Amino acid sequence: MQEIFNIFIKSIFIDNMVFAYFLGMCSYLAVSKTVDTSFGLGLAVTFVLGITVPVDYLLNEYVLKAGALAWLDPEFAGVDLSFLSFILFIAIIASMVQLVEMVVEKYSPALYASLGIFLPLIAVNCAILGGSLFMQEREYQNLAQATSFGLGSGVGFFLAIIGIAAIREKIRYSNVPPALRGLGITFIITGLMGIAFMSFLGIKL
Repeated sequence: MQEIFNIFIKSIFIDNMVFAYFLGMCSYLAVSKTVDTSFGLGLAVTFVLGITVPVDYLLNEYVLKAGALAWLDPEFAGVDLSFLSFILFIAIIASMVQLVEMVVEKYSPALYASLGIFLPLIAVNCAILGGSLFMQEREYQNLAQATSFGLGSGVGFFLAIIGIAAIREKIRYSNVPPALRGLGITFIITGLMGIAFMSFLGIKL
């Protein structure tokens, strides 16, 4: 249980998708102009990561990796389908994103309109695919660990995009030099936030 909790905390603060690996920066920069839209996108990304990472874990363990098909028949023990990882992971991610898009469009049309093209683009968000690939690379021992990592990565993205959105809303009232207004100051703040998150490297997990 402690190991699962450690993976969850580590994926939020130490292995943060945005501040540690700079994944998902396109939607992070484009949608983080207001807290409301950032909140909606953050929840959507958290949901997609929380679902797709454990599903991709099961797919990898029982279908893709070398010897995974041995449960069907001992003759399949030598089959290695890991070369299909990218395409199958993306297919599962796209299915989940389509589900999220339909739910948001039905129950929150205003949020759907404000997110615009960036909601369906979650399907090609490198933070989402990165979560599944990191899960595969780190070879988590069970489904609970993979789920903890997926949820933690989503929460980490959620905190990152909410944090930068709140700062960007406040910074409108600051005297930012003209050359740095917009994305310029946003990149600088993101770098500073990344440095701040590096302080969590001292956590012993």
